[in-house]
Amino acid sequence: MGIEVNFEGKIALVTGASSGLGARFAKVLAAAGAQVVLASRRVERLKELRAEIEAGGGAAHVVALDVTDYASIKSAVAHAETEAGPIDILVNNSGVSTMQRLIDVTPDDFAYLMDTNLRGAFFVAQEVAKRMIARAKGDPKKQHRIINIASVAGLRAAPQLGVYSMSKAGVIHMTKSMAAEWGKSGINVNAICPGYFGTEINAEYFSTEQGKQLIEKLPRKRIGQPEDLDGLLLLLSAEESHFLNGAIVTADDGLSAQ
Repeated sequence: MGIEVNFEGKIALVTGASSGLGARFAKVLAAAGAQVVLASRRVERLKELRAEIEAGGGAAHVVALDVTDYASIKSAVAHAETEAGPIDILVNNSGVSTMQRLIDVTPDDFAYLMDTNLRGAFFVAQEVAKRMIARAKGDPKKQHRIINIASVAGLRAAPQLGVYSMSKAGVIHMTKSMAAEWGKSGINVNAICPGYFGTEINAEYFSTEQGKQLIEKLPRKRIGQPEDLDGLLLLLSAEESHFLNGAIVTADDGLSAQ
């Protein structure tokens, strides 16, 4: 018996969609039939991605979103549902990172990471979940999915990524709390913890001597590519994953097993 992935009729909101993993997530969900709402601060980049998705036969919408601004979150989610319809799937992907020793972290550095990676992720999920919960009261069988993008750094200490690791550890615990509280409303909340992945943002780093040394320390001496998460994204987004709730799934090529 085969399982066919088909998200026709589904609306998916992807935050941080202007580049990297977020852009890939949006393209994969659109290719599977979902209408995707692309959200980030870089609206022009989103428009380019929308054109690419539409050229491939998919459907996409663009909304401006700054996850560090609570008013922007509320406005973006409202705009998304006005443009596309009720959100079925949230890929909560917005995130930032800096490399520095803990002793060098300033209050501004700390706020920059926490406001985006943890506070922003929480309030995006909360705003979407409010609407999902309200709809569940009218249709108890309705299924929704929230996928938080954490990091393997949230599971283990990483050199010069202390505050980033703390923020992602918070996302992991946030995911479990949301799953426990919102599951009764048909919302499955799970997290993906990627390891080291190559994107346009870090391509230059991995070409440096320091980056190459890091790759040599990885279990199979390679970094992941965005497409390596396609199957996991589709699994956690699908209605067939109805018994997966509160799962923290690592995709790190064995790094966390070391």
